[in-house]
Amino acid sequence: MAGLDDLKADLLAAINAADSSDALEKLRVEALGKKGRISAELARLGKMDAEERKAFGQAVNQLKDQVTDALAAAKASLSQAEMNSRLAAEKVDVTLPVRPESQGRLHPLTRVMEEIAAIFADMGFVIAEGPDIESDYYNFTALNIPPEHPARQEHDTFYLNVGADGSRPVLRTHTSPVQVRTMQTTAPPIRIIVPGRTYRSDHDATHSPMFHQCEGLVIGPDIHMGHLKAVLIDFCRAFFGMEDLPVRFRPSYFPFTEPSAEVDIGCSRAGGGLQIGAGEDWLEILGSGMVNPRVLANCGYDPDKVQGFAFGMGIERLAMLKYGIPDLRTFYDSDLRWLRHYGFVPSDMPALHSGLV
Repeated sequence: MAGLDDLKADLLAAINAADSSDALEKLRVEALGKKGRISAELARLGKMDAEERKAFGQAVNQLKDQVTDALAAAKASLSQAEMNSRLAAEKVDVTLPVRPESQGRLHPLTRVMEEIAAIFADMGFVIAEGPDIESDYYNFTALNIPPEHPARQEHDTFYLNVGADGSRPVLRTHTSPVQVRTMQTTAPPIRIIVPGRTYRSDHDATHSPMFHQCEGLVIGPDIHMGHLKAVLIDFCRAFFGMEDLPVRFRPSYFPFTEPSAEVDIGCSRAGGGLQIGAGEDWLEILGSGMVNPRVLANCGYDPDKVQGFAFGMGIERLAMLKYGIPDLRTFYDSDLRWLRHYGFVPSDMPALHSGLV
């Protein structure tokens, strides 16, 4: 038993002298590990007779408990001391000035939508909004889109579950339903733009399942194609900041307008690049046309008394062309590096007025 007393004194003295958690862990292994000093004492029990084994075993277990308690107490004390030391070393001087933080950026889509709204506001347009989830009637039927039209197929359109009445709502494929809703509830004259999210089943470098459009609608008793051309020519030149930007109207077809026209702007593709406003090439940027009389009738108007024109453009496409963004998919990657490069500092943004930046 005298040997155990010496072992106890030796271990407790070493524990009290430990000056770090690492040193304390080494002592724990030295005392209680499989090959530790207390474990070695326990190994002697097999060579003792029953009476001696009982007394010696109790003594060794008592020693083990004492050493374990001493290790725990020392660990708690050292941990607190180390924490106090870290707190003292890592304290913050609250009197120092705040570290400069990088300023946030406006997304290019936000910037472009603000530009479009400002340009058309100068022409007397107001913004109209509507739901993202639409009925088949507002998204297709009222706009003179026939049942066999490819846009109605599931590989092009996101359909939702069938409702109680048997109809299938859709995620709107364009913002044109807002035009229909506006005409049904508003008497002419009407002059609106409809920016918003739209959805189509497509995804590549120039298409996204969700994207943004801005459509426009003008309705009145004496509206004609000349008004359409004037509005869109002014818009294109204001948006791209070029007073002499070439703009042409090319005959096309849309179910909801008649006649219909694609709008192209002049550009150059020399050297494999793209330069807006120079050269002999053309680039399509939006679609337009006079509102189809059937659409006017579907909305409760008399086509013999009022006419109108409509147009639509992809906001991502305009942003890519104006600010040199090569891939549509990066708009939705939430990459801060991309946003710092292509985004806009709000405080540095010039005021938009008279349609020009």
